[in-house]
Amino acid sequence: MAVEIIRSINEDEWRNFVDNEPRGNIYHTPEMFRVFEKTEGYDPQLWAAKDADNNLTALLIAVNITLSKLIPKLTTRAVVFGSILCHSKPEGEAALNVLLREYRRETQKKVLFTEFRNLSDLERFQPILNSSGFAFEDHLNYLVDLTQSEESLWKNIKKSGRQSIRTSRNKGTAVEECTEKEKVKIAYQLLKQVYASVRVPLAGPSLFESAFDILGPKHMFKILLARTDSRYIGAVLLLLHKGRMIDWYAGSDREFSAHAPSELLIWHALEWGSQNGFQIFDFGGAGKPTEDYGPRRFKEKFGGSKVNYGRNVCIHSPLKMKLSRAGYKLLRKFL
Repeated sequence: MAVEIIRSINEDEWRNFVDNEPRGNIYHTPEMFRVFEKTEGYDPQLWAAKDADNNLTALLIAVNITLSKLIPKLTTRAVVFGSILCHSKPEGEAALNVLLREYRRETQKKVLFTEFRNLSDLERFQPILNSSGFAFEDHLNYLVDLTQSEESLWKNIKKSGRQSIRTSRNKGTAVEECTEKEKVKIAYQLLKQVYASVRVPLAGPSLFESAFDILGPKHMFKILLARTDSRYIGAVLLLLHKGRMIDWYAGSDREFSAHAPSELLIWHALEWGSQNGFQIFDFGGAGKPTEDYGPRRFKEKFGGSKVNYGRNVCIHSPLKMKLSRAGYKLLRKFL
């Protein structure tokens, strides 16, 4: 079967492909691609395959992320946030095979590794992914069914979670939607506190400002802020697409942990999603099952189904990867 690999697509054709494929998600969209284009240190790359009839059959959006411009060869990785997208037919699988081969050939000297973050069950495609050098790794997530009644949503939250939400309300914590771009900075400062405390690099503010500008007007992005009196103490940033809400980023002020802003924000998001026709609340990942991961304990309180769609990783340069890991450990000491 003839397969043509292309690096650019007409946006309407691109969008229709994502909309019509059941596994299509927000990370596959032209809008999200433009957000990444406008983000400092991010370089999105589009890869797609067409069949002999000029129809799209497979899509891969890799975002090259560079942590340091001083040593880009040791600090650039590729993340495919929405994983691969292709037809669940023999021609789609054949196209994916060619696409992955060409991607590896062109990418191997440009990034340390490529990570596919799977948002759906890709078991059918795992033989192709593994034979192409993208090894499966366990990675958990929680999905909350928003089609159930609000009463069921509430009852399915663990007792400790419901108590935290009540406590938050009793302490006067309120939730508001961020509708002004200036308040994106407030959300970002709350995220910075969290990422600094765990010594993990955080994308620059341009990622969130671009999401507000590009996704916001299309109702594909929402920021919820928690406040007490006149002080903002928590934020959750949500991606919205095809009935799915993704808990993209979240952060809260540790000084106000007794106000439980994070629990109240998630409950508000679940309520809003249920009332506005969304089907799934996606917690955006819950770590490896073998690791003691604090955020997983928080997310599991909300009554979602635990899934293991995993990730697929290809290390393009083992030696550089080893050096990079040593450098990253050193970098975290100064974050």
